[in-house]
Amino acid sequence: MHTHSFGSLENYPALLLNADYQPLSYFPLSLLPWNEAIKAIFRDSVTVVSEYERVVSSPSLAMKLPSVIALKEYVTPARKPAFTRFNVYLRDEWRCQYCGQDHRTNELTFDHVIPRSKGGRTSWDNIVAACRPCNTKKGSDMPSKCGMFPIRKAAEPTIYDLQKNGRKFPPNFLHESWSDFLYWDSELDQD
Repeated sequence: MHTHSFGSLENYPALLLNADYQPLSYFPLSLLPWNEAIKAIFRDSVTVVSEYERVVSSPSLAMKLPSVIALKEYVTPARKPAFTRFNVYLRDEWRCQYCGQDHRTNELTFDHVIPRSKGGRTSWDNIVAACRPCNTKKGSDMPSKCGMFPIRKAAEPTIYDLQKNGRKFPPNFLHESWSDFLYWDSELDQD
């Protein structure tokens, strides 16, 4: 396919919505690369909701790249979030649960509140995000021994909790056509 316009095609992802026009996930945001979005259109598995001005063409067809697409069949979201390092950081909003400072992903570790050496498990209710200095300072001590208690009690989040937190961390690129689908629940300005 030939392209009309400037810039890399990688700069034209499509926001993927469920059949109810809600994003499949907020963080990471449910995006499809431009070529996967076009394949989904030709498979007739999505509806085009909005388009970029950018046009791609082949010898027999020219079309605008989709900026927002919605699945034609509803996908039931997972009931429970996966227990992953990323989801722990998302639950804790990339904030060390001991010092309260915000950090980048590569500056965080996860800490067993009750150390494994003292019978602590690797589970939602015993793992928190911690910066390296706090994790080192706490070591394998019990919170009561070192005086380091998590700001928030470690607990399993709901999918809704993670989506709510994900809305606070938008990706670097947000196309204007996505705003109606991502920020419908944001507070409105009052006169």
